[in-house]
Amino acid sequence: MEKHSRITVIGAGNGGKAMAAHIALMGDEVALYNRTFDHISVIAERSGIDLDYPEGPSGFGKLALVTSDMEAALKDSSLIMVVVPSTGHRDIAALAAPYLRDDHIVILHPGRTGGTIEFCEVLRQQGIKTNPLIGEAETFIFASRSEGPNHVRIFRMKESVPMATLPAKRTEEALEAVKHVYPQYINGGNVLSTGLNNMGAIFHPALALLNMGWIEARLGDFEFYVDGVTPSVAKVLEVLDRERVTVGSALGLRTRTGLQWLEMAYNAHGADLYEAMHNQSGYVGIKAPQTMNHRYITEEIPMSLVPISSLGAQYGVSTRGIDSIIRLSCFIHNTDYWRRGRTVEQLGIKGLSIGELTHFVETGERI
Repeated sequence: MEKHSRITVIGAGNGGKAMAAHIALMGDEVALYNRTFDHISVIAERSGIDLDYPEGPSGFGKLALVTSDMEAALKDSSLIMVVVPSTGHRDIAALAAPYLRDDHIVILHPGRTGGTIEFCEVLRQQGIKTNPLIGEAETFIFASRSEGPNHVRIFRMKESVPMATLPAKRTEEALEAVKHVYPQYINGGNVLSTGLNNMGAIFHPALALLNMGWIEARLGDFEFYVDGVTPSVAKVLEVLDRERVTVGSALGLRTRTGLQWLEMAYNAHGADLYEAMHNQSGYVGIKAPQTMNHRYITEEIPMSLVPISSLGAQYGVSTRGIDSIIRLSCFIHNTDYWRRGRTVEQLGIKGLSIGELTHFVETGERI
């Protein structure tokens, strides 16, 4: 891919608008796709997005194309940045499949847990003849919030974000394609590693559930990562974190702890999670969700915690803490998140041995 060819951003939520505006202000030609045109009509009318970013480029990010036509969005781009809730990855894969080329590099921002495996499984089921490269970032590079229909704010950019592709042997190819705009991306090993280093699984759903009384009483009018992280809440997060790391260890991965991740992503240090999270200045000013009907539950439970639990069950690791968070979410939303989530069955990896699963993510080939 040429260094400054058009980049397509798929999704015009908080993250998609932030990434599209930021890339445009960095000098690249950008196409923005959103499935519902009404959501991007103001952006289309103005042909761009206003970005406030105290630590980086700010101003009006002019876009080359704003569209709800997937074929048009992908036509003149080689690098495709998918910035939608992970509950939408399956639908985006199905919509994009007819238009994907061999030279396309598709990166999920982020994949949550199992995102790239799910995306590739959809393409396999649709029987596409091309061979696009699919990968994922371990976490979203920005802490950002929408300020209006075509206005977005970036609070902080992470200093280092692991990325991996399926197959893992092509990860460097994706890193080379994106490094001129985001040199912060580094080789994340493989998509099992990026998926199990998904810190949103630990920091989002449990924190929302343990603060649900306050969220509903105050409509989210408190600082989520500051006021919401008390010593006792942090202890629960540490239990979930240990279970996630143990599932990774069972798969032969050296999964980072929450403390290690905060140091890597934000250079935030502490003796425990409570101290480290309170030392992360980028969290200051971020309000809590206004409702429990929020992606921290509706996305993170089925797309992050369910696949971790399912992998644990397949490979003999107890995830009682994670399971309790999933169960509480099922109660408050009166739904079965295990059925809706990314289980090993849904990902097409049920019954694979650890060696077979590792071979698949490294080479893209099934034994």
